[in-house]
Amino acid sequence: MANYKIEALDALEILDSRGNPTLQVSITTDRGVTGTISVPSGASTGEHEALEMRDGDPARYLGKGVQRAAHTLKGQIAHLLIGENVLDQERLDKKLCDLDGTPNKSKIGANTLLGASLAIAKAGALSMDIPLYRYLGGPFAHLLPCPMMNVINGGVHADNPLEFQEFMIRPVGASTFSEALRWGAEIFHALKHLLKKQGHITNVGDEGGFAPNLESNEVTLDLILQAIEKAGLKPKEHVSLALDCAASEFYSKGTYSGRTAEEQVELLATLCQKYPIDSIEDGMAENDWEGWKLLTDRLGSKVQIVGDDVFVTNTHFVQQGLKKGVANSVLIKPNQIGTLSETIRCIQLAKTHGYTTILSHRSGETEDTFIADLAVATHSGQIKTGSLSRTDRTAKYNRLLTIESELSDQAVYRDSNKCRAIGRCHQ
Repeated sequence: MANYKIEALDALEILDSRGNPTLQVSITTDRGVTGTISVPSGASTGEHEALEMRDGDPARYLGKGVQRAAHTLKGQIAHLLIGENVLDQERLDKKLCDLDGTPNKSKIGANTLLGASLAIAKAGALSMDIPLYRYLGGPFAHLLPCPMMNVINGGVHADNPLEFQEFMIRPVGASTFSEALRWGAEIFHALKHLLKKQGHITNVGDEGGFAPNLESNEVTLDLILQAIEKAGLKPKEHVSLALDCAASEFYSKGTYSGRTAEEQVELLATLCQKYPIDSIEDGMAENDWEGWKLLTDRLGSKVQIVGDDVFVTNTHFVQQGLKKGVANSVLIKPNQIGTLSETIRCIQLAKTHGYTTILSHRSGETEDTFIADLAVATHSGQIKTGSLSRTDRTAKYNRLLTIESELSDQAVYRDSNKCRAIGRCHQ
């Protein structure tokens, strides 16, 4: 292995897309190459996610500052990494995890560790003078992911009465990623026109989707179908629908806004019968394993059942899900676990057992595009990175356009969801 030694590490407190502090981390090698990344942060977070390090000083950024994390990076972590080979990713990630020494990264913080881990990878790719997706995925990294585009926000991502957090479109019938992106943009603008025509506000939520005061799931989904048709496309054939319920947010005392687990499953089953929905994320609460089993048994042969809060990109929880037979897909968020190596191990575990994987952003984002390269590198076939507005979201789409252009005729666009709305699940 070539030896490109880490010479310096720097960290800076910057702002994310919600105006909250986050970390920008840079690693420089002895060849003068510098890899820089920014760390995202979530609003709807799973109980078992690795913890962030925040300052807790109410006099700065309402206690959300990350100066302590930046200090740790420039001190303790720099001391650990300087002189090491930047190409030795997995060993360096293990050193980072060992330095923290806790299962949930509570000593140093997942945001702190992830900043260092991703910057190592970025510097490694630059040192080898190859694109990040090629550095991480090798010579056969060529699969462009189907985007899951959040066009209407609800839940904790918006100030409206909608219970579910995200209503998404999936351009499954496109022949290329660029065509899929164009379809999404055209539907987005058609939806804006319809909302305006009906007298709704067209402000957007945290992830760039519209946040109108719509009264029900059905009204919302009907409006999206109208937008698809207005854009000259056919629901189901060209574009399917997806939900992120974020059910943990409205689960209390054993019920879902007063509904039993059985009634929650029945609600989702009814929506799937009525609409071309082929993916449901967090349809049940993170600790309601029995509810997850009910949902999987009822819809798992027809619909992609995605675990986010229940799995938190952690192989321990994914293994529990495999043992209990729940879900058939894992949402992948690197900052839920803390290092790139742990993230990739979770992807590998899911795929080994026939589960799909979806690379995902967070509600608090930056213009960093690492997850776009990671989606291509890991052949995930699906990416969830927000709507068709706000540069923190469109930056990832634009990066995928660049990758598609670089790959030229080697680029393949294929949806990895085996439970397409036009057919059945084939597991």
